[in-house]
Amino acid sequence: MGLFKSTISALRKGLGRTRDAITAPLGPLLRGKTLDDATVTEIETALIKADVGLATTAALVGDLREAVKDGRMHRGEEAIDFLRSELGQRLSSTNLELARSDTPPTVILVAGVNGVGKTTSVAKIAYALMQEDRSVLVAAADTYRAAAVEQLGIWSERLGFDLVRGQAGADPAAVAFDATEAALAREVDVLLVDTAGRMHNEQGLMRQLTKIQSVIRKQIPDAPHEVLLVLDATQGQNALAQAQAFRETIDLTGIVLAKLDGTARGGIVLAIHEALDIPVKLVGVGERPEDIEAFDPGVFIEALFDA
Repeated sequence: MGLFKSTISALRKGLGRTRDAITAPLGPLLRGKTLDDATVTEIETALIKADVGLATTAALVGDLREAVKDGRMHRGEEAIDFLRSELGQRLSSTNLELARSDTPPTVILVAGVNGVGKTTSVAKIAYALMQEDRSVLVAAADTYRAAAVEQLGIWSERLGFDLVRGQAGADPAAVAFDATEAALAREVDVLLVDTAGRMHNEQGLMRQLTKIQSVIRKQIPDAPHEVLLVLDATQGQNALAQAQAFRETIDLTGIVLAKLDGTARGGIVLAIHEALDIPVKLVGVGERPEDIEAFDPGVFIEALFDA
C-alpha cells in the first residue's frame, strides 16, 4: 500500500473486542443452526452493538431477511459468509493511499478534538514515514495547549524527527507558516502539521483550521495534500458526529481511527464510510510508536471475523 504496512496480526489484536462483540454472540447462535427471522434479529443486534451503523446494518439485515424468506439462504454459516462479503465490498471501492506530492514536501494537516489521541497519532505517523526513509518535519501548531507542544517535543527527541514550535498561545497559523517555510528550505519529504485540539462545535477554533490551510497555500499552492481527522474509536457514534462537523469546515481526505485496540466499536469504520464517504486510511492499534497501521479492507474483514 505504499506508506505503512497493514498486518493481519496487528489488526487481529486491535480488533479483538470488536470481533468479540460481533462473532462471540453470532458463533454459538449460527453454527450448525438454521436461519430464521429471530436469528436475523440477533445478527442485527450484534451489528448495532459493534457500531457498524444503522444505515449499514439496516441494508445488510434487509438483504438477509429477503434471502431467508426467499429460501436462498438456510444455514447460519451462510450468514457469516454473506456478512464478510458484503462488508468487504462496501469498503473496497475507495482509494486508501496517503497522498504524495510530485514536488516535495507533501503536506499533511492533522485535526481532531482534544483527547482523541491526535498529537500521539502525529508522532506515530512521523515515525512510520521515517521508517520508509522519508525526511519529516513536524509543526507543533497546537499552541493553545502547552502540553501538546511539550508532548511533541518529547516525541521528537525520542523518535528523532525535527520539530518547529512556537510560544504557548502563539498564532497557530504563524507556526504553520514558519514550518512550511522551513520545510521548503530544508527540502524535507513530508511536513506534518499538528493543529489545535478543538471541539467540533467551537466555531472560532474551527475557523482557525481554514486560516492554517490558507497560510500554507501561500507558499505551496496545492497544499495541504492530505487532511486527516483523528477520531477515537472508543467514542463510537460520537466520532461520526465529529467527522460530520469537521467536514463542514475543512476538506477532509481521510480518517485516522485511534484506540482501535481498546473498543468493541470498531464497526464505526463502516458507519463513517457509509455516512460520509471519507475513507479510514490509518488505524491505531496500540501504544507503541509503531502501532499505527494502514487500513486495508481485506485485512480488516479477515481480522474482524477470524479468531
